[in-house]
Amino acid sequence: MSTTNIRKASLAAGVAVAMTQATEAARNKGVKKLIAGIKDSSANARTEAWQSAGEVGAPAVKPLAQVMTDGDLEVARAAKRALWKIVRHTGRPGADDEKKAVETRLRGLLSDDQPVAIRREVLWMLSEIAGMRSVKPMARLLSNKDLREDARMALERIPNKRAVQALRAGFKAAPEDFKPNLAQSLRKRGQKVAGYPCVKLVPSK
Repeated sequence: MSTTNIRKASLAAGVAVAMTQATEAARNKGVKKLIAGIKDSSANARTEAWQSAGEVGAPAVKPLAQVMTDGDLEVARAAKRALWKIVRHTGRPGADDEKKAVETRLRGLLSDDQPVAIRREVLWMLSEIAGMRSVKPMARLLSNKDLREDARMALERIPNKRAVQALRAGFKAAPEDFKPNLAQSLRKRGQKVAGYPCVKLVPSK
């Protein structure tokens, strides 16, 4: 490569790095502005903040989840609304890259170090945008007594075969008291399950 070409390549690389840094700085600024609005003492400011959260996207997922446990109920509620706004914004047609980024961040919030309330909300958020990679961490919560019902219903909503397989595996491993619930989810996904009829169809006095 000639000296001129080397210089051009170096310049192009420098421009790319500068653009990446500028984009990252803009994202960080957007997240900080959003969180400040969510925590504002003014109800109008909080509403304006969560309604505009959609375009902030994936970088705001974890910060908003942290604010969802705020001691101020209104602030916590605004953070939850903002996170739902992001989820539904990325679920729009043609936003696959944004959706995958948000899904990845949400998936990270299913870990055991997160509060039950956060993981429960995240399961339902993932039920709207999750792909195959999220099925396994969601299915892991089928064995969690506090979250198994939410995990079951969230998996039931995910339109791929892996979710059905997870429900089947969960059914086999589930304690007896939870098998009817999983059987119902499997039936809704077109699967035949013997021995566990729908509870609504069982005669009662």
